[in-house]
Amino acid sequence: MTNAFPRRATLALPALLLATRHARAQSEWKPSHSVRLVVPTTAGGTTDVMARLLAQYLQPIWGQPVVVDNRAGAGGVIGTLEAVRAAPDGHTFLMGNVGAQSIVYSLVPNLPYTPGDLVPVHGMISGPNALVVHPSLPVRNVVEFVQYLRANPDKLSYGTPGVGQTPHLVGVWFNQILGTRSTPVHYRGSGPAAADLFGGTIQYMFDALVNASEPARTGRIRLLATSGEERYPTLPDVPTVHESMPELAAFTTASWVGLFAPKNTPPAAIRSITTHTMALLAEPGSRQRFLDLGGVPLTLPPEEYAAFVQAETAKWTQVIQREGLKIDLA
Repeated sequence: MTNAFPRRATLALPALLLATRHARAQSEWKPSHSVRLVVPTTAGGTTDVMARLLAQYLQPIWGQPVVVDNRAGAGGVIGTLEAVRAAPDGHTFLMGNVGAQSIVYSLVPNLPYTPGDLVPVHGMISGPNALVVHPSLPVRNVVEFVQYLRANPDKLSYGTPGVGQTPHLVGVWFNQILGTRSTPVHYRGSGPAAADLFGGTIQYMFDALVNASEPARTGRIRLLATSGEERYPTLPDVPTVHESMPELAAFTTASWVGLFAPKNTPPAAIRSITTHTMALLAEPGSRQRFLDLGGVPLTLPPEEYAAFVQAETAKWTQVIQREGLKIDLA
């Protein structure tokens, strides 16, 4: 008995493999008309950039227009509601973020949607916050900063881009863990807050790393640590907050962006966009582009991404409820 294929069958194998691949390609779900990527923020931010990057990648693959639809307002609620109310036919997806898809559930009591109205599809990008201080503070690391906070209760203020925004809640959680006291000063965005930090009006803040890197390099502020699970790839000498003190071992935070779909979206549509998102994130150029944005690819497929979003929601719920924060929609 021989295990060799007949010559005719051997010659036919490449053609058979090609036919199988072609059949798979033909059977893969593709949209029948244009696709919307709803973005619950204004144009130009990281959430919007991620949507445009994915849209540009998907369009030639799907052979249909992929349109980025910015629906900003109410901290991401307006855009999210637009996606929730869309027909679940695979032609509308949401490029969500930590604010509108995690923090908001415990922050806004009269929210017009629930976590169950959306299906987590895939992560996109995750970026740490940076703990930065005014250079006049006599501190060079996290330990010294905590000692200074404890020696000066209620005397320091930190800037935020608004109530309930990630940098605000990061500052709240930091104080909760340590038992320290300082005063949040809320601004309309990170830019005005950073300007007051440069001028010494406020003493510190947790800012997006992409905003803090250049001012820290030029000495306008002092970068003490980043808030991610690991040191940032381009800043290997800057420690993380959680490695700096045993008390802060659980302190890891990030601003993240990822894909969601309206509930009841066909599984085939979700599999298709998941496959192509994974391919985009795996491209060498994506990592460098994300580093320029202050983040790294959030390579979490549906099951892992859903668990991640759930854990993030639970974490911020605890912080918000302990602080007693509430924001009512108009």
